[in-house]
Parts: sequence; C-alpha cells; structure tokens
Amino acid sequence: MTELMVGRRRGASSGRIAPRRGAAASGREVLLIVCAGVVLVNLDLFVVNVALPQIARDLGERDLGTLSWVLNGYAVVYAALLVFFGRLADRYRRDLGFLLGVAVFTVASAACAAATSVAMLIGFRLLQAVGAALVTPTSLGLVLAAHSAERRQGAVRAWTAVGGMAAAVGPVVGGLLVAASWRWTFLVNIPIGVAALAVGYRRLPHLAGQPTERPDALGVLLATGGVGLLTAGLVRGGDWGWSSPPLLATLLGGAVLVALFAAHCAASRNPLVAPALFTNRAFTGASAVAVLFSASFAGMLLSIVLWVQGYWGWSALRAGLAIAPGPLMVPLVSFGVAGALIARFGPAVVMASGSAVFGAGLAWWALAITVEPNYVSGMLGGMILTGVGVGLTLPTLMAAAAASLPPQAFATGSAVVNMIRQIGFVLGVAVIIAVIGGSSAGAGVPLGVFRNAWWVAAALAFAGIVPTVLLARIRPRP
Repeated sequence: MTELMVGRRRGASSGRIAPRRGAAASGREVLLIVCAGVVLVNLDLFVVNVALPQIARDLGERDLGTLSWVLNGYAVVYAALLVFFGRLADRYRRDLGFLLGVAVFTVASAACAAATSVAMLIGFRLLQAVGAALVTPTSLGLVLAAHSAERRQGAVRAWTAVGGMAAAVGPVVGGLLVAASWRWTFLVNIPIGVAALAVGYRRLPHLAGQPTERPDALGVLLATGGVGLLTAGLVRGGDWGWSSPPLLATLLGGAVLVALFAAHCAASRNPLVAPALFTNRAFTGASAVAVLFSASFAGMLLSIVLWVQGYWGWSALRAGLAIAPGPLMVPLVSFGVAGALIARFGPAVVMASGSAVFGAGLAWWALAITVEPNYVSGMLGGMILTGVGVGLTLPTLMAAAAASLPPQAFATGSAVVNMIRQIGFVLGVAVIIAVIGGSSAGAGVPLGVFRNAWWVAAALAFAGIVPTVLLARIRPRP
C-alpha cells in the first residue's frame, strides 16, 4: 500500500496529498523534512536555559523573574496559538503553513540574536513562538496524512522522539554555543531553517484543507490571558508575597479567564477546543499525563542548569556536557525499547513506567547531590534516569493521543495535546522559579532550596502515573 495518498487536485477538500513536483515523496521523506522544523521548535524551548546567566550579564538584567519570560513568553504564546493554527491547518494547506512557520521562526531567530535589551529579546521570542505554533500542528498533520493507518503510531513516536530529544539536548547545544556567545543560541537556527525551507518547498506534498469552520479567535484571547496571568503570578509570587493583593488578583484573574475559556468552549457552536475530544479515553489520558510530565520536565532542566552554573560555578559549556547523557538516552529508549513495550504491555504501562523513572531521577538528585561538585555519584545517575523517562513517556503519550484522531482533525487534535504540553512547560518553569526564588539567577541559593525544587518536580512526575488508568483498557497495536 502506498504510504502517501495522492490527491486529484491541489484544492480538493478531501485532505489528500499530492507531490509538489515529480514522483510522490514517501512517508519517510516527509517525516525527515518536517523533523527539521520540529528540531527548531523544540530545541529553542530549552536551548536558552544555559544562556540565561550570560544574557543577564550582557544585557544587565539580574532578576530571575524577568529573565524567565525569555522562556515563559515563548512557551505561553506557543501554547495559546497552537490550536488556533491547528484549526487553520485543517482548513488550509498544511505544506504552506509549515513553510510559513519555518520562515517566521528563522527571521525571528536572527532578530533575537541582534537584541540589545531583555525586553527586545522577549519581544522577538514571542515572534519566534508564532512561527513555532505554525510549524508544530502542520508538521504532525503532514506526517499523519503521509502514513497509512497501521504505520501512524510508529511515525508519531519518531516525530515525538525527535522533538523530545531536541528539547532535552537544548541545554547541551546551548552550552557549546554559549562558549562563544549567547547570541549563537539563536544564530544556529538560521542555516537549519533555510535548509528546511529549500528542501520542503521542493519535496513536501500538497495537502489540501478540509471543509471546516473558521477557528474561534475569542478562545485564543481567553487562553492566552489566562495562562499568562497564572504564570505571572507564580513567577512573581516570591517578590510580591504569596498573600499580597497584587498576587491574589493576578492568580484570580488567570483562573477566571481559564474558566471562561472552558465555558466558552462548552457553549460555542465553533469552539477553539472541542469538548468532544476529551470524551475519548486515549486522548484524555494522554493529555493529563502530558501536562504533569511536561511541568516536571521543564522544572528538571531549569533547576539543574541553575544549580550547576549558579552554585557549582560551572561554565555553560561544562553544564551542557554534564547534561548530555540524559538526552542521549532519549533516542535509544524511544526507538529501541518503547515500541516493543507498547506492543506487549500497552501505552498505559509504558507511560506510568516512564513517569516513575523520571521522578526517580529527580529524587536521586534530591538525595545525592552535595554542595561540593559530585557529578558521578550525584548528578549522573539522575540524568540517565530522567533521559530514560523522557524516552518512554513523551513518544508514547503523543502516539496514544494521535491514534484516536479522525483524519479531519489531525492538525487540531495534535495541536491540543501540544498546547497542553506547553502549558505544562510554562507552569513547570514558574513553579521552580517560585520555589527557588527570583533573584540572582539562582546564584547563592542554598542546596536545601534546590532539593525542595527537585522533590516538587519529582512529585509532578509521579502524579503523572495517576491518569494512566484512563488508558489501561486500550489495546496495544502491533
């Protein structure tokens, strides 16, 4: 059976795909092309982590709460726009959406590299997020449409594993680049983006849109405002005081907007997120695991980078190399182990195991890391365990969610799960900042405070085991 369905005409509403020119590209070729965009998007989620101390020195900003918006601003806008652009991708051409997203992301990366203030950098990071929000749903939509039903779960695991590995390896790449300058953490995106545009324009197939309604802009505004206010409150809580009126007003405002968003989706004839999606056991279980695991993942990366650089005094390069064993485990586990375990035990067991192993890695740090640098006995074991946890959990939850989606909702449904993941990233960073405190970019913070942060991140990972009961009755596919 041909992996790639060929459409009869470019504007057909059937959602079928046709090559841009020449013979049809195989599903594997489509996967390789879109993974270049996936690497860009996920790498930039965390590549900046190790650059924060140098950005703080170079741009004259020492407040960790403000600096965290270089990370959180990107993630908030990315999360809020994912479903909106996913709906557009289901309605219009996904190949053009993907190429436009890569182009916006590449231009914004160049602008970030040229920033002369933290405010300017945050602004250009928001533009990067717009491009990223275009790339993610269109890329996964292309992958799903380019593979037959029996091969989609494997393709989605590969797509997610590449993204998870890129996110996890972000601090490693950042450490290498920051040795020259923090600006290289953005400049590195330019050749990748240009290559993806050149090859994608020639080889990506046309994928006509579906006859769906226009997406709901009000839902985008409510989601953005709600997530933004909740995150701002968590980040600034230590400075404002956890019982102060400004903080309570910020958190309450965020909660109200999120509640309004949920109510609007339930009542709207054309909701941004269709409530019916969450009546599916696989989709709901995977989404619940996604938010908890992503929060733990983001908190893990930020906290260990701040510890080794701020307290052990390691350079960005040394910190990146110290983190490397974790990301190296992701492809080994994702491609070599996860598929066989899913086939034998089902996604619920694999996700629960991955969350448990990830949490154990954080608990390892809380128990073993000392004031004096002890990489082998303290940090390394936890790094390997967290890498194994990522390799088991992230690809599995994405594959379980994607397998339940109908063809007309490939981009929208996958965007919902990715939006939930990004909200988890935002909340994870915000919670760790709240636990550690907002000054001096983590420098001088006692070990006991970091241990508390690692226990909190571990608790989030362990909590991700609970929703897997929603997936327990799903039969594994070969």
